[in-house]
Amino acid sequence: MMHVYYGNGKGKTTAALGLAIRAAGCGKKVVIVQFLKNTPSGEEASIGLLPNIMLLRGKAGKALSFVMSESEKEETTLIHNSNLSSASSLVFSCNCDMLILDEGMDALRKGLVDTELFRRLVFERPENVELVITGHKPVQWLLDEADYVTEMVKKKHPFDRGITAREGIEY
Repeated sequence: MMHVYYGNGKGKTTAALGLAIRAAGCGKKVVIVQFLKNTPSGEEASIGLLPNIMLLRGKAGKALSFVMSESEKEETTLIHNSNLSSASSLVFSCNCDMLILDEGMDALRKGLVDTELFRRLVFERPENVELVITGHKPVQWLLDEADYVTEMVKKKHPFDRGITAREGIEY
């Protein structure tokens, strides 16, 4: 089935990674593609300790996507497409039971990933592959295709008080 977690609330990646840990604990092979992320994070270190989970991630530079230069956007798109191609190969060769496209909707909306490859994974993946996609703003065709749709709604967040992301909590 297909899961979509979206919104401005905290917990999209956390929910997706919770599913990854559960699946890996049951012997399933999990592939996670993290779009728009290249800063070292707690999940990256922890996932590296789990044998059934492969993590593919990266983007160019340190800038957030809305302030990237054109060259950073181009390089980021190349990195994203390479990671998505690697994940696609694993999915279609039956070496993946769960595929997580973390921040996939954001990369898609910003034009930083190959739309056709993304659509192929959504619509043509083998029936046994569980698909999880996260992002801030929903993409309607993904919501229409999904079996589970959860909107994470921010009611209150420390960032609103000027508190930046904290290691081990937000990353």
